[in-house]
Amino acid sequence: MELKNKTVEELELRKTAIAEEVEAEDADLDALETEARAINVELEERKQAETKKAEIRDEIAKGDGVVIEKVETEERKAMNTPEVRASKEYKDAYGEYIKKGYDLDKVTAEQRAILTVNAEENGMIAVPTLVDEKIQTAWENDEIMSGISKTFFKGNLKVGYEKSATGAVVHKEGSGKVTPEELVIEYKELIPEMLKKVVEVSDEVLAVNSTMVDYLYDEIEYQIVKLASANTVGKMVASDLTAEYSLAGETPTAADILGATALLSGEATNPVVITTRANEAAIKIAALSAGYAYDPFNGMTVLHTDSANLGDAAFLVADLSAVRGNFPEGYNVRFKFDELTKADEDIVRIVGRLYAAIDVVGMGKVVKATATV
Repeated sequence: MELKNKTVEELELRKTAIAEEVEAEDADLDALETEARAINVELEERKQAETKKAEIRDEIAKGDGVVIEKVETEERKAMNTPEVRASKEYKDAYGEYIKKGYDLDKVTAEQRAILTVNAEENGMIAVPTLVDEKIQTAWENDEIMSGISKTFFKGNLKVGYEKSATGAVVHKEGSGKVTPEELVIEYKELIPEMLKKVVEVSDEVLAVNSTMVDYLYDEIEYQIVKLASANTVGKMVASDLTAEYSLAGETPTAADILGATALLSGEATNPVVITTRANEAAIKIAALSAGYAYDPFNGMTVLHTDSANLGDAAFLVADLSAVRGNFPEGYNVRFKFDELTKADEDIVRIVGRLYAAIDVVGMGKVVKATATV
């Protein structure tokens, strides 16, 4: 056990655990005694170090000492590195920052120092390096969310789209003036809403900040991205910019895939099919049974979603660039802790939330296929 890398809280927890382990019949009493002594020595050294720091601070406050600004500045700059943001100490500090409602004034001076020195240029507290990688991976691994266009404007966002336009013409010399283009531009307003996920955990999960941070971004971040993906599919199905195709029968076929694709405009350069795994399998089986010698999806990538997200649609054919997601507060899910509601059960409620607006903002790029009623 590397005692130097442990927090005081972790060392105290280990001492408590040792007191319980010595009662076991097969306990290695010598090893446990040695470990307990080492922990006590480490705690005492830290206590003495804190006492010494306090004495130095008192001397400076009385005027006994000289503050060298240059040295402090260089030390602070040296701390501001990716390596620091990848450290357990930084993750512990960030975990406490989350638990205190993102209020720097409520964390310890040491935690506040490491967080603020490594803040981003805009003053925002940077997430730990490994957490940042988890966030990026969560968004990139979702095939639907990784394909949509994204912006990060604050508040509501109006996006213009071309509803209709006259085309270019060939102008022959001496044939008169060219008729001006008739261009109709309309707008979609993206109004953010809060995507939320609530989990309930025991106090033990929150005891070690670094472990808690990993849990938050592994579990809740994943669920939030999953919800955003489901909402994106729902928006495509419900949008008035989505074209409609009626299936030839009750279940989708390869012919329906081609029929729906025909409704896309020429600007849909990279269409995909979004459907359930069951529908994908049914279309493939039907193609094999009919002896088709070609891909029933016409070379398009198939992305999967749940049937509940599709509503009454069997599948979508879409160029995902037609969908815009605006995230006023960025990708980073924020967390709120409720330690009171179930305090008698030693349960903490954690609410993960993401501010987002997602909708279709382009015509001719999304088609939904539904069965004829």
